[in-house]
Amino acid sequence: MKYMCLICILFVAGEIYLRESWGFCDSVLVQSDPDFEYIAQPNQKRYRFKKHIVYNEYCQRSESVDSSAFIILGLGDSVLNGGSLTDQDSLATTRLSKSLTKLLQKRVQVLNVSAGSWGPDNCEAYLKRYGTFTAKIAFLLCSSHDAHDNINHQPVVDINPGYPSHQYHVAYWELFHRYLLSLKKDESSEISKDGELFNTGFNALKDRFDKIGIPFFVWLHPDKVEVEKGKYNEEGMEIIAFCKQNSIPLLKGLRYMNISYYRDGIHLNEQGQKIIERELSKYIVENQ
Repeated sequence: MKYMCLICILFVAGEIYLRESWGFCDSVLVQSDPDFEYIAQPNQKRYRFKKHIVYNEYCQRSESVDSSAFIILGLGDSVLNGGSLTDQDSLATTRLSKSLTKLLQKRVQVLNVSAGSWGPDNCEAYLKRYGTFTAKIAFLLCSSHDAHDNINHQPVVDINPGYPSHQYHVAYWELFHRYLLSLKKDESSEISKDGELFNTGFNALKDRFDKIGIPFFVWLHPDKVEVEKGKYNEEGMEIIAFCKQNSIPLLKGLRYMNISYYRDGIHLNEQGQKIIERELSKYIVENQ
């Protein structure tokens, strides 16, 4: 009887530890969408893997939209989004909001419109529905693979373990089912959206911002292999050529990144987020 009580106590203690210390059963929840495939559910405040995560009423990884602020639109995928391993305060967009507020001496809010594995066409579909939030500047953070990363409406919510629509009720079960079992099955969290055509979102975003007179530029983020080789791959060169042909200002992240800024093959650690904030801040201030 004593052993059973001890086991129960240890089980409960472990459950509490997984929840309170690591944020199990407090995952960012996602919803399917007929236009831009999927996005984080609105109005979320999470504590996950010791990181604070916020999504506002428009499913942006930002605080509530401040209509009185000087709005800048940041568009992108998981690199800009940061994921559950990046604290809200460590995001390039959060840092940029604070630094530009000081430098420009007015309230600046950089909205983080992003989701894992989104391409430029996902971003355009989002803006088609919600508009540009009276933004004065917009930028797209993309990578070489986005050249052909076309929307295909592949079902991912509640199919891919990284895109749940509801919480687990038991932390032990989430640890086993979402992580340990996925490792055993060798499942990838990446979403396959390879296409043959150049992503139409690049041109659609340019047209949208041209029509309403919003300055628009692109940050081309290199993956770790490109940093090691010191050059973009063929798809990256396609994006560079497109921007040149269409007079879209392009910032080459390859000039500023090194291996120590990465936490995996493409995503950035806190220092990498700082570098993006630093260079975007310089560019925006110089071009105001």
